[in-house]
Amino acid sequence: MADIKYYDVILKPVITEKSMAGMGDKKYTFLVHTEANKAQIKEAVEKMFEGAKVARVNTMNLNGKKKRRGATVGKTAKTKKAIVQLTPDSKDIELFSGL
Repeated sequence: MADIKYYDVILKPVITEKSMAGMGDKKYTFLVHTEANKAQIKEAVEKMFEGAKVARVNTMNLNGKKKRRGATVGKTAKTKKAIVQLTPDSKDIELFSGL
């Protein structure tokens, strides 16, 4: 397993209607490194976003989609998403505040 630092764990936020609806309950969705575990994701969120305290982390592994270009068949890269639930007394993540 690769040595993953906390700043390499979170790749980008996921901006969809479903993830925006969860922000009212302090649930934030991120695309994360495929080899990161829940403890590493929790550490990364708490270090990168000041005042955020993580209550729990749910993860899901997404397999790559099958794509075709002419006769050649291949797959896109697999990804991993994490839904991070913050504690009620935690500050909101400012990355999502203007959306």
